[in-house]
Parts: sequence; structure tokens; C-alpha cells
Amino acid sequence: MAITAPAAVVIGGGPAGLMAAEVLLAGGMTVDLYDAMPSVGRKFLLAGKGGLNITHAEPAEKFLSRYSTRRPALESLLNAFGAAQLQNWVHGLGVETFVGTSQRVFPKEMKAAPLLRAWLHRLRSAGLRIHVRHRWTGWNADGALVFSTPQGDVTVASSCTVFALGGGSWARLGSDGAWVPLFEARGIPVAPLQPANCGFEVAWSAHLRERYAGQPVKAVVASFTDADGVIHQRNGEFVVSDYGVEGSLIYALSAPLRDTIAARGHATLHLDLLPDHDTARVLAEVSHPRGSRSLTTHLQSRLGLKGIKAGLLREALSAAEMNDVQKLAAAIKSLPLTLTAARPIDEAISSAGGVAFEALDERLMIKKLLGVFCAGEMLDWEAPTGGYLLTACFASGRAAGEGALRWSALQ
Repeated sequence: MAITAPAAVVIGGGPAGLMAAEVLLAGGMTVDLYDAMPSVGRKFLLAGKGGLNITHAEPAEKFLSRYSTRRPALESLLNAFGAAQLQNWVHGLGVETFVGTSQRVFPKEMKAAPLLRAWLHRLRSAGLRIHVRHRWTGWNADGALVFSTPQGDVTVASSCTVFALGGGSWARLGSDGAWVPLFEARGIPVAPLQPANCGFEVAWSAHLRERYAGQPVKAVVASFTDADGVIHQRNGEFVVSDYGVEGSLIYALSAPLRDTIAARGHATLHLDLLPDHDTARVLAEVSHPRGSRSLTTHLQSRLGLKGIKAGLLREALSAAEMNDVQKLAAAIKSLPLTLTAARPIDEAISSAGGVAFEALDERLMIKKLLGVFCAGEMLDWEAPTGGYLLTACFASGRAAGEGALRWSALQ
């Protein structure tokens, strides 16, 4: 079964793919978009379930620094369509935004669904043809795209294609990384997909798991030294889980933690449980005579240490060490946690790895496959949560769409 070749094909219905389709439509091209799932934007919708963090309003220099080693590859894309442009684009869909106290930007209604509905209405009105339950399975001998559908295989001949297939996290929503071996078979270099913005395993005692799993650890500073000797430090909060640790503070450090574990077999994270107290004050308070009071009561009354923070102290120190004021004070200011492994990629919020930027030209076209472009999380970059992931997906989708539009005009 063959379909007449459309002017442009977009494969993947997440933010990057939809943005590429919008650019192509605005440039006067007809566009067919294919997605393996029963509907488009599924990961986008789930990401916004607890409040859609669209982007971040911090200064541009700090914003760009969040992309770490891939900043050089992404900077021109983000300068062209960064946080301010993305907010204006959202407003153009009739969706109001606000900046939270953390400088994160959210839709006024906090949800992704109204934004996606308005966007899809605009795209369909512009002529976008969406084909769901079409899983891309590779190219045939003639170079045509092959899709598996409930009705059987479909082939599509296209001279202009934008791939936006996502990374390897949340396979149930379509980002399963199944495209990797298909690209590698064509000689396209792909960095291995790895978990990003993920949790890590810690060998908790049964007591700590049973009593504290699911509880947040707030207002701490976490630091560690990576395999290259670089010190990383962040303040914030995280959650003690049954398997280890997760949450925003952990996600912010996940890339160097993951890489350090790969190099050393583990990573030691140090927690300052009382960042507002200097070491001398902590030592003075724990050294204060406690009389007949228990150590638990003493720590709570003198330092406000209780609950999960007290539990973490008892997890790390022996009974003798808990009663050694020097060791206790040192642990309060620098409590060691040994992380042994990153959680599986399918549990991660996002993934690292993907198509190497070196395999692409400045328009995001694959050098070995003329007329084939890549965008979104399937590219080899990563960023922390806080709106940075979505912003780069939108920006790269827009850049790929513009690149495809310019390339098609020259044919």
C-alpha cells in the first residue's frame, strides 16, 4: 500500500515535531505528521499533569549554562527561539502565563491540555494531516519510509523528512528509543541513550525504608566531587524513596552523578542538613549539656533536627558515633550518602544521548541523508528540569523546520 508523496513528512508528534510542522506549514508546504501512539503529545500532556513548566525566566547567560557541554550546539537555536520567544508563542495561542517564585514559567491554568488543544486546532486549520498509530520501522530498499499500522505496512516516499522521535524515557508514551538501531544501520552516529533527570539507588536499611520512604528532605545543600575532581553543589529538596533518592535536587545533579557512577561504580553525595547554621554553631549546640533528655529530643530542641533528617543521621552513624559530638556535628554539616546506580531509563524524566550533533549540519540535517532532519530529545543533549527541556525541544523543532523549509526551496 503506497501513499502519494507529501511535500514534507514529520515523524513524531511531540513539541519538537509539532513545531517543525508549524514552521513548514507557515512556509507554504503541505505536511503529513506520523505518530506511533493513538494521539499526539502524550508525553507533553503527562509532563504537564502536575503543572506545565514551559520555560524559565532567569537571565539568558544562566539559562544557556544549563545545557552544559552541549551549550555550543544549542546556543544559536536558543538565541533564535528561547524563553522569551516561547512565552510569546504561547500567548499567541491565547494561553496566559505567569512566572513563579522560582522563576519557572507556567500557563495560568497550569495544565498542558488547553495549550495542546489550541495548538492542534491551529495546525489542523493550517492543513496539517495527522496519522496516528503509524510506527516508523525504517526505510525500504528504495529509500521510502515504512510505517507499521493496524491495517498493515504503509510506505511513504518523501524528499523532505523531519524526525522528532524523542529519547528513551517513558516508553509507554512513545519515547522508546526503537529508532536507534535503524539510524545506526545507516551509519549515523548515535550516542548511547542514558537516564537523565533520574533517581538513584541507595542501600537503605529496612527501618529507614519502612518509616521514611516517600518523605521529602527540605532545605538542604547537596555536594559531591565527580570523577574528574570537579565539585558540584546545589541547594533545594529531594525525596527519600524505597529504592534511594529522587526529586528536583537530585535531578539537578543527575548528569555528573550518573557519569561518576559509570566511572567509579558509585558516587558519594554529601548533605548539609542545616545550611543556615555554620559548623561552629552546630558543634556548640550538640555539645550543650542535655541532662536527662534523649539525644532525639536534644537535637530537636537545640537545632530543630527531627523526622527524616534525624532518620538520615541515624542511618549514616553508629550509636557510638551519634554520641560523639564531633562526629555528629560533622555529619549534620556533611552527611555522606553512597549512590550505587542510576534508576532505569524508562523511569527517568528525560534521556541523554542520541544523534550526534557532529552528524548534522547547521540546519540539523543529517549529512549522510540529504533532506532528512532531526529535532528534540533524540539529539545528543540533556538539561535539568525547570523548563529547559521543553524550551530546547521547541527551539530545535523550529530550527529543523526552518532548515527543511530552506532545503526544500533549493531543490
